[in-house]
Amino acid sequence: MSRLRVIPTWRHGHEQLYVCRTDGSNVAWYDPDAGRVNLLSDDSRDDVLDALGPFLTGEVAIGPPPPPNPAELARLTLHPDDDLAPNRPGEALLVALDRAPSRTHRWLRPDPRRRALEAEQTVGEALDRLDGAGWHTLHSLPLPGGDRLHHLLIGPGGLFAVHALNARGQRVHVADPLVSLGRGAPEPLLHRVRAAAGRASHALTAEVRPVLALAGPAEVGLATPPRGVRVLSDTDLPDLARGAAVLKPADVEALHAMARDRHTWTAV
Repeated sequence: MSRLRVIPTWRHGHEQLYVCRTDGSNVAWYDPDAGRVNLLSDDSRDDVLDALGPFLTGEVAIGPPPPPNPAELARLTLHPDDDLAPNRPGEALLVALDRAPSRTHRWLRPDPRRRALEAEQTVGEALDRLDGAGWHTLHSLPLPGGDRLHHLLIGPGGLFAVHALNARGQRVHVADPLVSLGRGAPEPLLHRVRAAAGRASHALTAEVRPVLALAGPAEVGLATPPRGVRVLSDTDLPDLARGAAVLKPADVEALHAMARDRHTWTAV
C-alpha cells in the first residue's frame, strides 16, 4: 500500500495537488488545469498514480517536470505546512472564527473580528489583482508574539507591508501617528504599521515600505502626509505597482521564495 499522501493547495482559484512522503517531502504534483502529473522520480510512478487515482480526470500527461526556475525550486523544497503562499486574505481570522464562532444575538455588539476580516479580504483581493505583472502578494504572515503582517506585496517596485483597516462608509482622519474613524477615539495606528514593516525588513534583509490600506472609506483627511507611510484606499492600491522599478525579476522571485517560508518569520 502506498504511504504517500495528497495535499491540495489553492492560489487565486488555481489548484495543485502535491504528493508527499510521510516526512513531508514532495515526490510529485498534479496540475489539474494543465492535465499533467509531474514526477520528481520515476521510481515512485506507480505509488504516485495510486495516491492520485481519486483526483485524476480525463487524459493526463505523466513525466518529469520542466526545468524549474529558482522560485519554483524553492517552493518544491518547502514542507507544505511551512509554505505561507496558500494563505487566504484574513487566514488567521478565518481560522479563529471557525474555532470560536461569534455569537449572533441582536443585543450583543458585532464581533470586531468580522469587520477586520472584511477589511483584509477587500484589501487582499485588490492586491491579488496585481499578480501576473511580476508582482506577488502573501497574506496573513504570522509573527512571533501573536502578531502578523496582514499583507506583503513584492514586485518590481519594491516590497510593501500593507495593514488593512475597515473604514466602510466612515470618514478617516490621519494625524501622524493617530488615526480616527468617524467619531471614534484616535489611536496611534501608524506606530503599529511602521513596526510591522520594520520587522519585515529585518526578516527579509531588504527595505519594506509601510502602507495603511483603508477599506471603503467615505472620506480621508490628512493633517500632513505621514512620515514614510502611504495611506491608500483599497481602490487606489494599484498605484503601488506604478512606481519605478527597483528590483530585478530574479530578486523579486528570490524575495518571494524567502517570504513564503514560515521559518523566515520566526525570529523577528
